Formats: sequence, structure tokens, C-alpha cells
Amino acid sequence: MPIDFSAFAPGRPLVLIAGPCVIESEEHVHRMARGIREAVGSFVFKASFDKANRTSAASYRGPGLDQGLRILAGVKAAGFPILTDIHEPAQAGPAAAVADILQIPAFLCRQTDLLVEAGRTGRIVNIKKGQFVAPGDIHHAAGKVASTGNHQVLVTERGSSFGYHNLVVDMRGLKIMRDSGWPVVFDATHSVQLPGGAGAASGGQPEFIETLARAAVAAGVNGVFVEVHDAPEKALSDGPNALRLDLLAEFWRRLQAIHALVKEWS
Repeated sequence: MPIDFSAFAPGRPLVLIAGPCVIESEEHVHRMARGIREAVGSFVFKASFDKANRTSAASYRGPGLDQGLRILAGVKAAGFPILTDIHEPAQAGPAAAVADILQIPAFLCRQTDLLVEAGRTGRIVNIKKGQFVAPGDIHHAAGKVASTGNHQVLVTERGSSFGYHNLVVDMRGLKIMRDSGWPVVFDATHSVQLPGGAGAASGGQPEFIETLARAAVAAGVNGVFVEVHDAPEKALSDGPNALRLDLLAEFWRRLQAIHALVKEWS
């Protein structure tokens, strides 16, 4: 079933966006989608057809636009809402034919042509806040999408650069972003990434995923983004900061309990 933008409105159930970083194979994405649904019920499935910002040119990027969208269309046909990244304006239209949510990668969150073209599709647009962007400035990117008449915009926190190979999450930023008028999603797995920390690849500190996610849900976010893999140690991209699939059910149960308390106190 497709997801409506109203699902991210205040007072609604917490939205989960989950899936592997990149499409590794057609069989794997279907297996992951089924496994996540068994663990949590309804959610938005995410996977990238291309990871254009890998640390090394030798790193796996994905199957590419045409093959990747064909695979994601199969996942959508199986009943899952879809989120995927786009990196160039020309990818917006084809991706929108399959995806319910178009995601703007953090490093591209200031790219006007990309934001505008994503907005013109009429799809929900999720903008990852760049590691170099202050929470109070991300509304400018959202405004570029909204300039097309499409106000279905989400803004996602994924940590800010803190020295070399490290990110930090300022929980004040979640309120600042929410006060700009857009629903806020917290990316619990990229926030524990150590960019370039493994030499030719990024490292991560997955032991802090739930700690940060709990704090973000308590702060009142509308959704949580989690990269999930059944075997993170074998993942072709971002395995060091992924949540293991067999931990997802209890992780999500605890976050929903916190969200219920937040709604009660609001």
C-alpha cells in the first residue's frame, strides 16, 4: 500500500523507514522486505539503486537506475511503500514512477535543480540534512521543493560533522527543524557512522543506534530511518552502522512505547 504524507502528521503513529543501504540482489531485497514486515508490521521499505558517494571508487554502488527501479517495482508490487535516493535531476521522473518517497542525499541537500525536480514529481520528498548544515538552515532546502507547489516535504537529521571521521547529533536540532514547520525524521544508523573511518570505507558504532533513537523519539520526531541488514558483517555498503535484522522487533517495540508516552504528554 502507498504511504500518504498525512502519516507523518503530529499525533500519528511513529513511521518506520527501514531496509538495506543498497540493492545487493533482487532476492535479498525481497527477503529483507518480508523479514522487516514480520518484525514490525507496516513500514516504508528503503534501498538505493546507486550509492554515488561511496568512499572508494572500488566500492560497490548498486545495480544502477534501470535495473534498480525494476527490482524496487517488484517490491512495491508485493505491497510495500518505497523510498529511494536520487542523485541527479534526470533521475527524479523515473524514480517517482516507482517510489512513494524520493530521498535527497545529505551531500546534495543544497542542490537546487535536484530539489526542484524532485518537487515537480508530486511525490513525498525526504531531504537528508547535510552534515555541514545547521538545523536552522535546512528549511531553505525544503522551501526549494515547496516552490514547485509540492509541500510534501520531510527533513531528516543524520548527524553533523564533529572533527574527522566522527558525527554528533545535537538533539536541540530536532526541535529547531520541527519548528520550521516540516515533519522530522531521525536517521538512527547514519548518525552512528564514522565517515571514512575504515580507510577505504566508512566505519560505525551500531551500539549507539538505540540510544540515539530513543532520545530522538522522546524529542518528538515523526519517523525513524534505520538501515537494516540480516548480516551486517557481509553487507556491501554501510554494514558497520546497520541494525541487525534480528534486533529490529524489540528495538521498534521500545521506540513505539516511548512515542506513546510522548503523545500522552503532548
